[in-house]
Amino acid sequence: MARVKRGFKARRRRNRMLKAAKGYAGRRSTLYKTAKMAVFKGWIYAYRDRKQKKRHFRSLWIARINAASRALGIKYGELVAKLGRANIEIDRKVLADIAIYDPAGFARIVEAAKKAA
Repeated sequence: MARVKRGFKARRRRNRMLKAAKGYAGRRSTLYKTAKMAVFKGWIYAYRDRKQKKRHFRSLWIARINAASRALGIKYGELVAKLGRANIEIDRKVLADIAIYDPAGFARIVEAAKKAA
């Protein structure tokens, strides 16, 4: 019985994994076994953090809106409730950008929400 060397296929698989581990520190980038574990762990983190990124940005937008709205004498929760009652449909991302880059425009939105509710 002849032995199976698995030269090309195995080498290609290993090189693909080592290429994915490029830039990792120490043996994690050079040894196949540790590189494989590091890459798999990196994929797990990447998958998880794609979801967490959305949460982090939403909380950032809320913090920015809250800071800007409190300066105008209204809490974030009250502002969002009044915007809903006033049928002003604007998402938190855009509202946070307006609060930072156009404070006068944000003040007009807050006043419109206060009047309508």
